[in-house]
Amino acid sequence: MSRIKEFNLPDLGEGLTEGEILAWLVKVGDVIELNQPIVEVETAKAAVEIPAKWAGQVRAIFHPEGSTVEVGTPIIAIDTDPGAGPIEESTTAAPSSALPTPSAASLAAVEIAPEEGMVEPGLIGGAAPGGRTAVLVGYGPRTTAAKRRPRKTAPSPPTQTPTPPTPPTAVDHAVGVGDRTPPSTTIPAPQVHDRRNGGGPVLAKPPVRKLAKDLGVDLGAVSGSGPLGSITREDVQRAASGTPVVAEPLTVAAPATAAAAFGADREQRIPVKGVRKLTAENMARSAFTAPHVTEFLTVDVTRAMKALDRLRDRREWRDVRVSPLLLVAKAVLLAVKRHPMVNSTWAGDEIVVKEYVNLGIAAATERGLIVPNIKDAGRLSLRELADAMTGLVQTAKSGKTSPADMSGGTLTITNVGVFGVDTGTPILPPGESAILAFGAVRELPWVHKGKVKPRLVTTLGLSFDHRIIDGELGSKFLRDVGDFLADPEAALLAWT
Repeated sequence: MSRIKEFNLPDLGEGLTEGEILAWLVKVGDVIELNQPIVEVETAKAAVEIPAKWAGQVRAIFHPEGSTVEVGTPIIAIDTDPGAGPIEESTTAAPSSALPTPSAASLAAVEIAPEEGMVEPGLIGGAAPGGRTAVLVGYGPRTTAAKRRPRKTAPSPPTQTPTPPTPPTAVDHAVGVGDRTPPSTTIPAPQVHDRRNGGGPVLAKPPVRKLAKDLGVDLGAVSGSGPLGSITREDVQRAASGTPVVAEPLTVAAPATAAAAFGADREQRIPVKGVRKLTAENMARSAFTAPHVTEFLTVDVTRAMKALDRLRDRREWRDVRVSPLLLVAKAVLLAVKRHPMVNSTWAGDEIVVKEYVNLGIAAATERGLIVPNIKDAGRLSLRELADAMTGLVQTAKSGKTSPADMSGGTLTITNVGVFGVDTGTPILPPGESAILAFGAVRELPWVHKGKVKPRLVTTLGLSFDHRIIDGELGSKFLRDVGDFLADPEAALLAWT
């Protein structure tokens, strides 16, 4: 049996077909143990640390950080018996940055890992060494994508005739670009001239000039599309590929009092991928598939807030995180029992009414908006519901929410009140028929028992699929949620 084994990118669940390599946790030559986390991968559902399937020594890393890899593609080669002596030179991996092409001999020595079904991170052989486990990780959005430097595809540009150095022009001073080599006392610095405009220095930043040199592109023959006619990376790449570009006319720098110029150098480009990409696709599909209707209800929740205070004072609740969202969740679960059709899915030829409620709680994280859900929340007591919500929020904020926790939701609450927002018109998660927005609780003047008094007030917004829920059903459901929040103790006595 071969000692060199390739580890393929596993199916991380939900039929995902690809993942992006965020970070390698090992390097070529490292000795690793079974279940040691080796790579961080982001899918459309979550970011995960994948553990090693074998112990041994890393021989090759096939894809650099930033690469998008299809499920089933080899990502790393591991020598499972490094103490057995040296192997053929052709099978020894070069550093991952070099990305060598495996030789015929090395391919013959490699054994592809057998298909064993879906690999769930963190469950291969138990906990990882040192007490670590393969967990989900959170991170901020990347602002750049990893790329390899293109190979030189053309000969170097013809040698330019040296000219005496010229003083910085008004354009150079205003834009802050141009190749200003300090004057020499012996040999004058060469200048690249723009033959399109009859002479003058070409406006291009040093990285752009370096790219042009690597690609064999003559900057003097390139039309600049950047500010004040400067040449950008895109201009060079288009010139290298032979794609024409229409250049903007070169202009003279504006006076200091004029408006500033805005260009690509002052723009940030964030790749749309992972959780953000999946969220965008789901929201667009839902918004243009399900006919949305939104209704609003403003509720006096003063009694509900007092009930929460009394709950916090009870001995068995003193260590429990109690928030207004807990009462909103309980109100929704009780209202669903009175109006089961709200907890359903449109399936084309039929409507599927669920007898269980997988209650989704929208959570804003560093990786974007995610909606994990509490499975079968309708069966939980108020204390169990509080514990489940606390665990769900903490897991989401730490970036450890698993794909399974974000699938199968049937009804969702989004708490926009934590941002000081009164309410909103939320978009349905795909496959769900209703979503409730819970707004900020504010002290407002309110008519109470015939007198205007300061009361704690909130606004609810319910969006629903009008193919399933008509105006009457949606209104009754929202009214019941509001009645519970107006007087939760009386509602519990009447409804349970």
